[in-house]
Amino acid sequence: MAYFTTRPENGRHFLQIPGPTNVPDRVLRALDNPTMDHRGPDFGILGKRVLEKVKPVFGTTGPVVIYPASGTGAWEAALVNTLSPGDTVLMCETGWFAHLWQEMAERLGLQPRLLETDWRRAADVPAIEAALRADKGHEIKAVCVVHNETSTGCTSRIDEVRRAMDAAGHPALLLVDTISSLGSIEYRHDEWGVDVTISGSQKGLMLPPGLSFNAVSEKAVRASETARLPRSFWDWKPMLAANATGYFPYTPATNMLYALDTALDMLMAEGLPNVFARHDRHAEATRRAVRAWGLEVQCAEPRHYSSALTAVRLPEGHSANALRAAILERFDMSLGNGLGRLNDRVFRIGHLGAFNDLSLLGTLGGVEMGLRVAGVPHEAGGVKAAMDYLSGNA
Repeated sequence: MAYFTTRPENGRHFLQIPGPTNVPDRVLRALDNPTMDHRGPDFGILGKRVLEKVKPVFGTTGPVVIYPASGTGAWEAALVNTLSPGDTVLMCETGWFAHLWQEMAERLGLQPRLLETDWRRAADVPAIEAALRADKGHEIKAVCVVHNETSTGCTSRIDEVRRAMDAAGHPALLLVDTISSLGSIEYRHDEWGVDVTISGSQKGLMLPPGLSFNAVSEKAVRASETARLPRSFWDWKPMLAANATGYFPYTPATNMLYALDTALDMLMAEGLPNVFARHDRHAEATRRAVRAWGLEVQCAEPRHYSSALTAVRLPEGHSANALRAAILERFDMSLGNGLGRLNDRVFRIGHLGAFNDLSLLGTLGGVEMGLRVAGVPHEAGGVKAAMDYLSGNA
């Protein structure tokens, strides 16, 4: 059955936005399980299992709090549990989602201090270090960085951010958004000294939208004891207390936890290093296709390339939205739109989650045909460039 579409159903729809991503059949079947009593003994077993199994994906041995919410909820939880009204937070505007996080901080009564970029690079690590060194009174209480900026396809080096903070000798908390990188790009919460890692279910974890996460350090938990921003639903304290026995202080998203349990099994069966290598490989194949077409990748710094998605710039005078519309109409494929200042300038190819070589070649084939249909100047051979790379790099 088709939902809210008038397009013919010939083959499957290609959902190649950078999230929500395609949900594997095994995960969909897990969602089909009967809803259990969330106060009964079986749920406690499920809860403890999932809360423990999710830790390696974050690269932590500490607690991970799971909310029935989108990633935006996890942003709010991170801020309200660690900060107080009027606190200064250092934020890097690497793209649209970093901008939205800044807006949330302002609405919560915080004072963001913004480090701007041209939206073609990741977080400016030297600028972070300089700002922290200049903050002699330690007014900055947290540094907030988006690991993988979904609007631009730029990935920040969190290990370098941590080294910069340590070099500056600054006690600020480190809060990191991994909503579009967790389960797709290598991440090490503990090793990189992150205090709160924020994520969501609908991207690398291969689930529908509906779960959000905070991985929290001991330092973050201590900060929550004196933080004065109002919190109730988002409060870590009752969550951590209930989670110790596998339960939640309010009704959890039970069937989503079934699905998470299965998705984690799939990630661990493949092996996280293999998962990350698969994403790296598909990202490189995509960039080779873009270059073969004669187009430009939005991320201008190769060491910041994202392995979860690629944002592609169109030549001046050509509409990325018109291209996306033509591809959707002719080939039943959804691509990500440009956000904020990149609206109508770029389109975004998601290559994360449940994804393989043939999925990528079908996606790139749809893009190459779409470029032709929409009259966008380009060279032929992008799909071949990707195919040559994939076949030579198993």
